Amino acid sequence: MTVKLMPPLRRRRTRSSAPGSVIENQRRKFLVPFVGPAFLFYTLLFVLPAIGAVWVSLHKWAGSGPMEFVGLRNYERVINDSQFQAAFVNTLLLLFVAGTAIFVLAFALTMVLRTMWGRSAVRSIIFFPHLINALVFGVLAGFLFNPTGLVNTALGWFGVDNPPLWLAKENIFPLIMATVIFTTTGYYTTIIMAGVDRIPPYLYEDCALAGATPFQRLWHVVIPLTWDVFGTCAILWTLSSIKIFEIIWVFGGSSGAGIPPVESWTSAVYTYVTAFSGQSTPAFGAATASAVISLLLVSVLVVFLRRVFRREAIEF
Repeated sequence: MTVKLMPPLRRRRTRSSAPGSVIENQRRKFLVPFVGPAFLFYTLLFVLPAIGAVWVSLHKWAGSGPMEFVGLRNYERVINDSQFQAAFVNTLLLLFVAGTAIFVLAFALTMVLRTMWGRSAVRSIIFFPHLINALVFGVLAGFLFNPTGLVNTALGWFGVDNPPLWLAKENIFPLIMATVIFTTTGYYTTIIMAGVDRIPPYLYEDCALAGATPFQRLWHVVIPLTWDVFGTCAILWTLSSIKIFEIIWVFGGSSGAGIPPVESWTSAVYTYVTAFSGQSTPAFGAATASAVISLLLVSVLVVFLRRVFRREAIEF
């Protein structure tokens, strides 16, 4: 009598028995109830209005009455408009020139304050201008830079009889850029300092034992371990710089015309004036076309920055 041995049963490894699958399944259960409402509100408040803006940009519309479909003519009109071109250049100046100055100053302040006594108090002081409303800086600028203001009075003490016209049309935008740099540097300094503070002290001790120079320590330790923080700051600045509006309106709105001079416009100001200036028939189609162009610029830059700053996470 022969006995046939059955082959050993093979345990089928299912996806549910994979390591970590229980945690993943729990995460999936909580995904919809927690992320779903936020995604719904985001869709209702941002995605659908953005789609509606693209639709409006393809029409000639004064805000009421029938809409006339004009296709891409609004975009052609906006791109060929000299005022939009000047506003777009100013937007790029704020984005790149002011942004570069902000990050250079923020990083320099971080390196200086990293080992400074009382750095927490100093961090609070340099962050404070970011909390002040732009209206205050507009009033302060008028007090400091008017022809008989404090700045010209101080220059007179040093023999400067013909000081610059600080609030003239050709000088208002550089003054706005300087104000933006002053009010924003502390904010990004605080973020970068938080990223630098998380670096373990023993890494600096290893650099000292290895005889590394300050530049080598900066290049091989500080920058790699705060690279993700720089990426986050770059994206935040890109999003916020495109929307700079109120400080320009406050600085230039007192010119007597009711709106800032064209020399100080950004794309956000151009969009508002085109739609709500009250000096001509509102052109919501052209205004939304300008907004869509700004949205495309932001989208391209954010995608580019994410690729530039994308690196594998470093654990320490």
